[in-house]
Amino acid sequence: MDQLPPPLEGITVVAVEQAVAAPFATRQLADLGARVIKVERVDGGDFARGYDTAARGLASHFVWCNRGKESVALDLKDPRGRDVVRRLIAEADVFVQNLAQGAAARLGLDAATLCAAHPRLVAVDISGYGASGPYADKRAYDMLVQCEAGLVSVTGTPDRPVKAGIPAADIAAAMYAFSGVLAALVRRGTTGRGGPVEVSMLDALAEWMGHPLHHTMHGGTAPARTGLAHAVIAPYDAYATADGGRVLLSVQNDREWRRLAERVLDRPDLGVDPAYATNAARVERRERTDALVAKALGALGTEEALARLEDAGIACARLRDLSELAEHPQLAARERWREVDSPVGPLRALLPPITLPGGAEARMGAVPALGEHTGAVLRAVGMTDDEIAALRRDGVVS
Repeated sequence: MDQLPPPLEGITVVAVEQAVAAPFATRQLADLGARVIKVERVDGGDFARGYDTAARGLASHFVWCNRGKESVALDLKDPRGRDVVRRLIAEADVFVQNLAQGAAARLGLDAATLCAAHPRLVAVDISGYGASGPYADKRAYDMLVQCEAGLVSVTGTPDRPVKAGIPAADIAAAMYAFSGVLAALVRRGTTGRGGPVEVSMLDALAEWMGHPLHHTMHGGTAPARTGLAHAVIAPYDAYATADGGRVLLSVQNDREWRRLAERVLDRPDLGVDPAYATNAARVERRERTDALVAKALGALGTEEALARLEDAGIACARLRDLSELAEHPQLAARERWREVDSPVGPLRALLPPITLPGGAEARMGAVPALGEHTGAVLRAVGMTDDEIAALRRDGVVS
């Protein structure tokens, strides 16, 4: 059977983007075969390029979010730079921007304006808090939105709330922008019209807060912060092992508790003891329950503890750090790692989570240097070498 082409082959995306939310969304489109033209500032480009130098001199955020794109460096404050973007958009299927609130409208690059001029265009506005309301003009960085959305209030220990260790608000907005583009392209296939797509970081992360939010609104109380423990299930936590490791286990029902008591704790009496036999009883006596589990696992090495838990049919996991994730045996066995090119040479990267059996593998293109594709892209929209040279001389492109 013939191999199916990448699902977004033939789709062109123009993105005026920075940081994480929009770049991560458009990277998903690039991985699925779309051509993504990334418009960056001439004076340093996407500011995420300067976050760190951890990826062999490149910024780790930028490497993660920008593979497979063409970089064009333009000064959008200059009318000639804006004209170039408009020429690119006129030939594009999708436009994505996450500029500061109001900036795209001032440049004439907001979704409503562009879609009125180009009915087939799918135009995405990504913002922190949305285009209206009292928060519309507030600065919206990931940690700030994590706080506003209540994520920080349910993450951490009883004594201290903490932010998530990943940019959860940015990622949430990115994935809704990605799925919004796909939905709009499907609609365009049936109606012939694209249209605006609006995504806010607050809306996206508030949706992800669904369980604790509904628990609070309808149950009257917010779930407690419990670190690695579960607020309403016990035992469900990470426990130290004899060789310095930590093993997380989860007992989901009373049958599993009986198996844990018999085959791991070596205390079958605990399986029927009214003080521990039900989840409600174990939660009420959480400290004593955890102490019993900690004592048993603390006498075992990590591998033995995991083996005994697996043999008893208890859900469990090793608490890994990021170096261990990079060498995870499951990722290795499933051949999830690839290499992508970059200005500093090949870099390891994971295949995207969406797998389409029978189709071409995800296009994991190179991480671009700033302005690497400026000349080629401008020539493709009809500009002459002399015109491009004049723009470079005036600092409008680089």
